[in-house]
Amino acid sequence: MTSLQAVRDQVLYYGGYAQGRYLPHSLAELYGRVVSRLTSIIAIPLPLLSFLALPFFGGSPALVNLVIFGLTWSALVASYEPLTVEFGGTLLVRLVCFLAPALSALVFDCAVPSLAKSIKARGRKQLPTNLGRKKLLEVVVVSVVNVFLAVAVQAALELLTTEVLHLRSNIKVTSLVPLPWTILKDVAKGFALRGVFRYFIHRFLLHTWSTPLKSWHLSWQHSVQLPFSLMATYDHPVVHLLSQWLPVFLPALLFRFHVLTWHVLLAVASLEDLFVYSGYAVLPSSIVLAGMARRADSHFAAVRDEKPAGNFGQLGLLDFVLGTTCNDEADVVDDLQSEAQKHRLEERAESAVQGAMSGIKGEQQPNTSPSSGEEVNSRREDEVDQAGASADNVPGAANDADVDADKDADEDTQQPRQRRSNRRKARKA
Repeated sequence: MTSLQAVRDQVLYYGGYAQGRYLPHSLAELYGRVVSRLTSIIAIPLPLLSFLALPFFGGSPALVNLVIFGLTWSALVASYEPLTVEFGGTLLVRLVCFLAPALSALVFDCAVPSLAKSIKARGRKQLPTNLGRKKLLEVVVVSVVNVFLAVAVQAALELLTTEVLHLRSNIKVTSLVPLPWTILKDVAKGFALRGVFRYFIHRFLLHTWSTPLKSWHLSWQHSVQLPFSLMATYDHPVVHLLSQWLPVFLPALLFRFHVLTWHVLLAVASLEDLFVYSGYAVLPSSIVLAGMARRADSHFAAVRDEKPAGNFGQLGLLDFVLGTTCNDEADVVDDLQSEAQKHRLEERAESAVQGAMSGIKGEQQPNTSPSSGEEVNSRREDEVDQAGASADNVPGAANDADVDADKDADEDTQQPRQRRSNRRKARKA
């Protein structure tokens, strides 16, 4: 009875504690708590968005914005728990950079199929409406659930590390803002490692070795013949966490990135998945993203036609090096060469260099133009040269005059002789 009474007292105590701290007592209090939570979630990513806008401004305003961002970030970290800052920004990045655009693209494909098929790489065959209403609804639900599942798993790992094991956090949350160069360097490093992890997981665990992961991957994601944006997260939940979420989170965990670096890396990875699986032929980058999207389509087509699978990486560099490019498919080097020929990069580079050189010469000509004193000196030198040339021509003119005088004298001597001969002829006559 004593132990039962103690358990009852503990239940009553924790129930009253939870009711007093967590449960609202009225509808107005419930409304206030909901509005407070929503505003806190909205306020968390504002420093991140202002930081991402810094590269678009140059000069002193960028420095001012950087200082303002640092002060705002320090106030934000001081006002909220590190876990709230980390996962509020993570959830917002996934919503803004992947889930909302992917759902918008799906609505566009279903609402205006006649226009959507004209910008799809494979035309009408790549429209999501070909799946049917039931399958399409399944894809939407599973994709959305997987997005939130990845965020929940990350939160669970963070709580396990900090609250249970009492270790430092997996992602570093500090009031100090890293320099932009440090963020770019860490993002490039994480992006490279993500590509390596994703290639080997996709190739061996999902397509080579006979494991439950392979059968799950083929029966879930490859049940759709051609991809669209939501297909990036449509897979078995375990396969999605292993092949999509873990490769992007593992570099941040190994190097313990700053939370801002983690958010930027997650944003870049989300946008890449959005465009690569979109199936659109019109993409922001015609050199890189177009080839990545085409290789993703070829990967789905090869599995559908029961051909040897290839194109396990998105960028295509490891496929080119290790020889796993799909048959009759252009690799990343071919894409770069064709794009270079298409845009005539060499001719543009030469014309740009020539334009720059001509601009430099045009700037140097006003600087090297002679002054008034130099113009007078040059005129004097020209006059001296002309005088010298005329002096050099004097002997030639004198010689010509002598020759003309000799000719006149000869003619004068010849004329009297001719007169005398004429007189003699007249006398004889």
